[in-house]
Amino acid sequence: MFDVIVVGARCAGAPAAMLLARQGHRVLLVDRARFPSDTLSTHFLPPRGVAKLAAWDLLDRLRATGCPAINPITFDTGQAAVTADSEPVDGIVEAFCPRRTVLDRLLVDAAVEAGCELRDRTSVDGLVWEDGRVAGIRFNRGGRRDLVERARLVVGADGIRSRVARLVRAPACDRHPPLVGVFYAYWRGVAAQSAEFHIREGRHVFVFPTHDDLTCIYVSWRAGEFGAYRSGTEGNYLRTLELVPDLAERVRAGERVAPFRGTNALPNFYRRPHGPGWALVGDAGHHKDPTTGMGMSDAFRDAELLAAAVHDGLSGVAPIGDALERYELERNRRSRHIYEWTLRAAALADPAPMAPFLEAIAGDPVERTRFMSVVAGTVPFWEVLGADNQRRVLGHDASSVRPGGQS
Repeated sequence: MFDVIVVGARCAGAPAAMLLARQGHRVLLVDRARFPSDTLSTHFLPPRGVAKLAAWDLLDRLRATGCPAINPITFDTGQAAVTADSEPVDGIVEAFCPRRTVLDRLLVDAAVEAGCELRDRTSVDGLVWEDGRVAGIRFNRGGRRDLVERARLVVGADGIRSRVARLVRAPACDRHPPLVGVFYAYWRGVAAQSAEFHIREGRHVFVFPTHDDLTCIYVSWRAGEFGAYRSGTEGNYLRTLELVPDLAERVRAGERVAPFRGTNALPNFYRRPHGPGWALVGDAGHHKDPTTGMGMSDAFRDAELLAAAVHDGLSGVAPIGDALERYELERNRRSRHIYEWTLRAAALADPAPMAPFLEAIAGDPVERTRFMSVVAGTVPFWEVLGADNQRRVLGHDASSVRPGGQS
């Protein structure tokens, strides 16, 4: 019998399993994928996410993979632009945009090294219930079905469409429908020294240098347009890049080296992340639009919060239910400002009202850093883009300007 079974071995599940194993717990980590393997991703890992890797002694491993460090970051609305670093987090100012084939394998390897038992290519079919609580999983692997493993706690880290969440009927709240549809592709020969966020009305274009001297270029449209754009993906993608003429010119000098990948199945929600014998972490428990690129960093944060709570519960420091309740409250508190910022940004509103503010802070390194810290998810948007601060920066009433460029 295991102390914990973690279902899902990517950016939430693997770190949670690793941290629990490092604390002496017997952990089984299962995933239907085989590693290394790819998954849809924004790639963006700002300093707060990088700082978690450093704290877990994994940052040097990421650097050793050849993933380029990215700083500063450019935020451009077409009328104004700011280039700056965000505030350091535990001394870290670098951002990275790793391929998931590399990052996820790194995390899984670290979990196994910590003592986790890994079973990849394993699909969970159901849960074991005993006396009204989850007591294990039913799964199939290698052609064998109706296999069972038991544990004191089952953690669902299996993404937006979490099977564990469905099986326990985890209630959801604060739901918002998908706001954007996205496509991205990898390009060779496209010059990019840092991450670029190009904001246009109804369109966003993001540029991320990544592994193997490639550049990932991500384009989003409003969700309702996704079907029409999917019918002519390449042409629509390239026409959207023309909204950023310098980037379009760089792309014409480069070469696309992989198919387009995309989706509009990107709901926004919080789920209750625990119950008798079960817990949820990462996108299984809380998901938001990829517009702000916060998913991987939030997964790291929540994995650490969950591991601490589970350790307290399993080791008798606190009743497990109380410990998991604390995890939920802390997850919600720390994620709230990012969730609200993301919903605003994903509306893809006209960014023109932001231009005077960006122009005003362009010559002020302190204000540039504070703004970029909003983009990096470390400073609540209302502290920088709220009317009081804009009034102070602009020297007049800015109450008509809302975060995300909405007015």
